[in-house]
Amino acid sequence: MRMSTRQFAIILSEMVMPEERGEGMSKYSPMMQQYLDIKAKYQDCILFFRLGDFYEMFMEDAEEAARILGIALTGRDAGAAGRVPMCGVPYHAADTYIAKLIVHGKKVAICEQVEDPSQAKGLVDRQVVRIITPGSVLDASMLEGDRPNYLAALCRDGNSFGLALVELSTGEVMVDSYSGRSVPQQLIDDFLRLSPAELVLTKNLAEDETIQRLAQLAGVTACTPIDSSHFGLAKAQRVYAEQYPMMTSADLPSSALQALGAALHYLQEMQQSSLPHLKLPRRVASKDVMHLDASTCRNLELLKGSRSESSAGSLLAVLDHTTTAVGARELKQWITQPLYTVEGIERRLEAVEELSSHHMRRQQLREQLRECYDLERLASRVATGVANPRDLQALGCTLHLLPVLRSLLDEFQAPLLQQIRQELLPMPEIADLLTGALLQDLPVSIREGGIFAPGYNEQLDQLRYAAENGKQWLAQLEAKERERTGIKSLKVGYNKVFGYYLEVTRANLDQVPPHYVRKQTLVNAERFITDELKSREDAILGGEEKQRLLEYELFLELRERVAAYVPAIQQNAHLIAQLDCLQSLAEAAVRNHYVRPQLATDGRIRIAGGRHPVVEQVVGRNRFVPNDLDLDNGETLIITGPNMGGKSTYMRQVALIVLMAQMGSFVPAKSAQIGLVDRIFTRVGAADDLFSGQSTFMVEMMESKVALTEATGNSLILFDELGRGTSTFDGMALAWAIIEYAHNHLGAKTLFSTHYHELTTLAERLPRVRNVCCQVVEEKGELVFLRRVTPGRADRSYGINVAKMAGLPLPVVQRARQILQRIEQRAPADFGALQLTFGDFLLDEAALQAAASSEVMPPQHRQIIEELAAIDPNHLTPLEALNLISAWCHLYLEGEK
Repeated sequence: MRMSTRQFAIILSEMVMPEERGEGMSKYSPMMQQYLDIKAKYQDCILFFRLGDFYEMFMEDAEEAARILGIALTGRDAGAAGRVPMCGVPYHAADTYIAKLIVHGKKVAICEQVEDPSQAKGLVDRQVVRIITPGSVLDASMLEGDRPNYLAALCRDGNSFGLALVELSTGEVMVDSYSGRSVPQQLIDDFLRLSPAELVLTKNLAEDETIQRLAQLAGVTACTPIDSSHFGLAKAQRVYAEQYPMMTSADLPSSALQALGAALHYLQEMQQSSLPHLKLPRRVASKDVMHLDASTCRNLELLKGSRSESSAGSLLAVLDHTTTAVGARELKQWITQPLYTVEGIERRLEAVEELSSHHMRRQQLREQLRECYDLERLASRVATGVANPRDLQALGCTLHLLPVLRSLLDEFQAPLLQQIRQELLPMPEIADLLTGALLQDLPVSIREGGIFAPGYNEQLDQLRYAAENGKQWLAQLEAKERERTGIKSLKVGYNKVFGYYLEVTRANLDQVPPHYVRKQTLVNAERFITDELKSREDAILGGEEKQRLLEYELFLELRERVAAYVPAIQQNAHLIAQLDCLQSLAEAAVRNHYVRPQLATDGRIRIAGGRHPVVEQVVGRNRFVPNDLDLDNGETLIITGPNMGGKSTYMRQVALIVLMAQMGSFVPAKSAQIGLVDRIFTRVGAADDLFSGQSTFMVEMMESKVALTEATGNSLILFDELGRGTSTFDGMALAWAIIEYAHNHLGAKTLFSTHYHELTTLAERLPRVRNVCCQVVEEKGELVFLRRVTPGRADRSYGINVAKMAGLPLPVVQRARQILQRIEQRAPADFGALQLTFGDFLLDEAALQAAASSEVMPPQHRQIIEELAAIDPNHLTPLEALNLISAWCHLYLEGEK
């Protein structure tokens, strides 16, 4: 944006000492005093202070921002106080710098000039117009398109915790309450699953170590303690009534309402405005969806792979073929909240089946959806008054695609696809208004002009005509002065300090007419003005300024007009998200050869030729060994087999197939009948220790306790090698007792993998326990994994074979085989008495040396050494040497068997 001479003079005047202007003595210049007065109100923020074309930061803010942003720290004369630290960023590139500060958990207060500098009398009025925090971001450049950005508020009211989550950029609002004197497990699970960007809470809760650890594990960027008065029930009711005047808060639990009231108050303060786009609050937990705790989401690698922070190696990476940002966010919700209603699942499956069977129509839908911008976040930016010209342009382009999407959906018969078609609102009037009003190449700023197309506003067209004539006059003046003075290099230029000028190179200064007035001297040229040039300058610059001001006012009016359509835009955004998810699941089904699952009414799970959706992507579908499953309510499968035999893969693929079916996806199998599951519990591997100081085994037991106390007859439980974190006998005893308890009291479907082969005898004692094992064979001393799960039990774990495959030193492997053989030979019939005779298996030092010299080394290898020591290489012919080497190779291979 150009700065007029008047504007520049005002900025200079702001930095003049008060005594020089006839005012009283002051420690700081007027501008710096204004900065300090505003900063005093926002002590917890980095203040972006607008000064011309820059946002400036001073003092402590400057030092901190310069360090985080990696920009130069300079200084500025602040008056009698002397120089103060200063840094600044261009206003047109501020979003990039603000984003970096937000990532570091900082709050940024945006202080703008709220009056026209050319009209200001003295100091330009400045005010903070909004505060940007990690949980109140609206700018698209600071947000991840496929990830929600929640602000959470948490409070405690007696024995009840209240949680509220608001996604300001989409308008989504969720609340819930949780009972418990300490932090309830359900609250932990929901918080970790939703991973808010910022947490607002009372000061007492902010000091709670469990809450601090929870926020850390959830990846919260900033925890913001606020006064407990903002969580008061009466205030919450008042804030709720103001936000939702037509609704009652009576249906919300009091603790949830208190948290929501604090969240709304905080966001209104940050935005310095109301939040008309927020949707009605819904409960975090719903009886219509399967519940998945944070441990299960992690263990099944639903959204992130185990070896990265990205989606690579996760179920999401396999299923995500979305083409819109709203669809990508929605798909994550579908994956982490599968449905628990037959009707809802069947409606999705019917839509996926029809989309997957019509390749050309599906591709046409994908092409159109790919052109859609993020309607949900665009609507929020419009409603909160921060949308810029490019936002409205993107909105208009997307609205023009809605009739095309409706016409493509005409050809589909699935009820859910027809419902989406019927509920899509084309909105032709607002789409035509936006595309007709705006130019193609638009600025980001709403104050620079260059926004509206010719014909949109008659007064604007007249101002543009005058400005264009002014530029034409300047071109004619340049040509005329060149002709009159004979200076061919003379040119008309402009800068913010002196306005328009005539520039003459030093070589031609002797030809300058006497009526030229010198204004500036450069190294190779001088700049002049004339009365004629100055007389037209005010008219030209004044016309451009009027044009910018008019376009600014027209844009505000247009944005306000569009804001009336925000609810309809949000409805369209939700429908586009659903449609994108459905086509994504159809695309995944076709690419990966999935089949439509059948929903079983008897609760039984029957899978024929099931495959792990992620693992088969790595090894190849043709190389992956599929497996079957038949599991009824109350049944437990004990799975035995060697390490790396496929036990964990088998268990996880069962859980993933069930989950995929209930989210409305086709599944990797030849056929699948799925009885609905209300929860999936997984006790797999080491887990994050929420309660600092607890051992891995303690965490394992605590997670097992969740499954044993919260599972129902409709749940699916996965226990993977439970009890390995403690002694053999303790671990086996606990595993035994847990299987018995699950069988006798829960009635859940349970998969239990173990290396405690003694547990397989439970199948003879308990009627609903069955054994299956992962097949493996030994060929020439090498272990071959068949990856096939069959009825029966394994009698060995083949741990030493796996150790050899891992590359352990050969002496270690052979010594382990010796010890194992002796244990197996001498182990008493009563396994519990083993530790009484174990001393018999230990070798003294002499025995160890004997083992190293004879037993550890195979006789074939010793023969090679003996022959090598006996030969004289000086008396060997080349042919004899080759024959010896060949013979030794055969001997060595014999010894390895």
